[in-house]
Amino acid sequence: MKPRIGIIPGDPSGIGPELIAKLLSDESVTDQADILLIGDAHLFEMGQRQADSSFSLTPCDARTSDWTELPGFAHHAQDTIDADDVNIAAVTIASGKSALANLNTALELARDGIIDAITFGPFNKAALKEAGLGHEDELHYIAEFLGVENYVSELNTLDGIWTSRVSSHISLKEVPDYITKERINEAVYLIDRTLKRSGMARPRLSVAALNPHAGDNGNFGTEEIDIIAPAVQALQVQQVNVDGPWPSDTVFLKAKAKEVDGIITMYHDQGQIALKIMGFDRGVTVHGGIPFPVTTPAHGTAFDITGTGTADVTATREAFNIACNMVANWEKSDSAA
Repeated sequence: MKPRIGIIPGDPSGIGPELIAKLLSDESVTDQADILLIGDAHLFEMGQRQADSSFSLTPCDARTSDWTELPGFAHHAQDTIDADDVNIAAVTIASGKSALANLNTALELARDGIIDAITFGPFNKAALKEAGLGHEDELHYIAEFLGVENYVSELNTLDGIWTSRVSSHISLKEVPDYITKERINEAVYLIDRTLKRSGMARPRLSVAALNPHAGDNGNFGTEEIDIIAPAVQALQVQQVNVDGPWPSDTVFLKAKAKEVDGIITMYHDQGQIALKIMGFDRGVTVHGGIPFPVTTPAHGTAFDITGTGTADVTATREAFNIACNMVANWEKSDSAA
């Protein structure tokens, strides 16, 4: 059976609708998966105009019909925003509410087993927060919506390199408080499990240091000596394929040389800067710790080019590919664990 992927347009004011239209213009996507479009019809139609593409939508209620047998693209219609309220390239409460409403429906459908995974166009965090997100990011909103209490973290991937984070959307001054053995364990286990769910039998992992030169034997900080190295050693005893801590200015050279599959970073920009320099338009965010795959391009809503038809679909296509791949390997990897 093909994976069943639910797709939502993201923030209506950004490039999400255009990206989804470009993705669906590639006929091979329907060979990979059964696709359910979730959102307002006029948003998908707007995306087609922006992308200069055309495809047919077949309205359905995915909860009560066999939507995988419908012609064209099955469309679980929503009414989240009036067409007149879509303000291109602007942060608006209306667009934030639309993005959250479509996300909620997609989460319900995945939770109820109607779809296997979700891929979404970029969200705008400012719009989400104005619309009542109530969390630092959509991942923690998703976790609360689904009642997930285990460790969750954004994972990022580019050209086969994956990263997870011990801390994420917090100020830099707070980062040292988050560097604990428990959080390092959770971040390592999360990326190890996610990579296995992506078809990798024994991922090779490296942990980044917090301080310059990995602390230089305590001259520039002792977190490596007191916390990070002992945590890595304990994980190695448990047969996790991990090493470190490595200086953060060299650990990505190991990944670029294909010597390692995943890197555990101590804070947000430690991994994001490296990946975005290597390929800003190709990176993907995977929401780790959620009970089904949720993927999105790692770039933002790109208000500077919204509506111009110039958005690069590469990252969206890769997000879709990863979602399909994770569905295919999900149960297999869990049963082998």
